[in-house]
Amino acid sequence: MYIALGVIVLVALYLVFVYNGLVRARQMAEEAWSGIDVQLKRRADLIPNLVETVKGYAAHEKSTLEEVVELRNKAQAVPSGDVAGRAQAEGLLGQALGRVIALAEAYPDLKANQNFAELQASLETMEGELQMARRYYNGAARDLNVKVESFPSNLVAGQFGFAKREYFEITNEADRAVPTVKF
Repeated sequence: MYIALGVIVLVALYLVFVYNGLVRARQMAEEAWSGIDVQLKRRADLIPNLVETVKGYAAHEKSTLEEVVELRNKAQAVPSGDVAGRAQAEGLLGQALGRVIALAEAYPDLKANQNFAELQASLETMEGELQMARRYYNGAARDLNVKVESFPSNLVAGQFGFAKREYFEITNEADRAVPTVKF
């Protein structure tokens, strides 16, 4: 009788331990996604200033600037929980931002503009912080996914509705390409 009771208590404690580990992993993934969301919001807030600064120097590059604004709006319209959709939208926005920064090469006055230089530096810093946030999120998603799929925690995960998380990945192969540098 005491042995059976002891086994039941041990199993119950183990289930609580596994459940709490799954909750912890899920919270880490949610917190990590929040970090990405904050960085993406900061980048989105910087874009109008960057576009306005470039407009004054590159008025005939209107289509490039309009594309950046349109892609920014599309990226912000993606639901926060749609990791794959957000990654794709942000990837396209990143490419368009790269084209805006490249405009500085064609417009020496723009390149020399202090406001543009500060915005460009802010954007570069933000991209680095965003990359760190992506790595952190993907690590937290990996940890949760391992717990959700591993035996015996997968039994508990299935019973309590824990699900795998998508990774925040580059979906466009052009983003993975090594840039060509010409001197």
